[in-house]
Amino acid sequence: MNILITSAGQRVSLVRAFQKELKGQFPGYKVFTTDMNPQLSAACNVSDQYFQVKRVTDPAYIDELIELCVKQDIKMIVPTIDTELQVLSKNKEKFAAKGIHAIVSSAAFVDKCRDKRNTNAFFEQRGIEIPKEIDKHNPTFPLFIKPFDGSLSVDIYIINKAEELHEHHLTNPRFLFMEYMNKTDFDEYTVDMYFDKTNHIKCIVPRKRMLIRAGEINKGITSKNSIVSFLKEKLDHIEGATGCLTGQFFLHKTSGRIVGIEVNARFGGGYPLSYHAGANYPQWLIKEYYKNESIAYTDAWEDQLLMLRYDDEVLVHANKN
Repeated sequence: MNILITSAGQRVSLVRAFQKELKGQFPGYKVFTTDMNPQLSAACNVSDQYFQVKRVTDPAYIDELIELCVKQDIKMIVPTIDTELQVLSKNKEKFAAKGIHAIVSSAAFVDKCRDKRNTNAFFEQRGIEIPKEIDKHNPTFPLFIKPFDGSLSVDIYIINKAEELHEHHLTNPRFLFMEYMNKTDFDEYTVDMYFDKTNHIKCIVPRKRMLIRAGEINKGITSKNSIVSFLKEKLDHIEGATGCLTGQFFLHKTSGRIVGIEVNARFGGGYPLSYHAGANYPQWLIKEYYKNESIAYTDAWEDQLLMLRYDDEVLVHANKN
């Protein structure tokens, strides 16, 4: 009944959270990790044991992962990067046939999350406003550009005037043009949401993005604001949604306007803030999938908990291996 966190990379805090919660419920069980280069992964080196695997796009990846799970008595897989979500979701039944819980949403919902055009349509169907579309041939400024399939804040642009708009922006078919949500008027929030086995929302934690580094929150603070009740109404049930979902929303500082930007069907890099605030998603996954317990909706998490991240070291004595 061990747990596997895939593509662990630098997610040291997430690994440690799962270790604490798993060993608190089942002292003899372990949290394993995988990565393409586990020797150079900080998270892999703090896990109970790591394994090197093929690239997620390799045709043999799924069979390799299943073989690993069976051999190591792993009954739960927790993915951490966007590219593996589609592969795992499409093979969820293969894992289930071996008694392995792949904590990933349905393939249909993952597709909605991966393509921002589909995400926009999903938000509109749920009555959630999205940024106004900008006509790139007759633009108004400032405007914001992002790829419909992007992640980690790669290929995003803030265009303040016509001189900054180049042929590269206008001819790239992946780019979406939209209104710019000015930070003077809006606060940006990442929202960690937990969906149970029945695809119902059980917790909603907005955390204000005060400082971002490499696409992830570096300084942030939890906030019990209007986003909580708004999303409880709009997203109470999402067909196919499972486990932790991470959304991006803007909240206008004076009007209260809420604008949806995107949803990622996985744990976000800043989730540890929500965990320390009391949104114990690792424990709830263990209770749901290992103990067959139901999870009640809760907002009993700490408001205004401030996280200030810093660089730390994981030291590996390579000559002793």
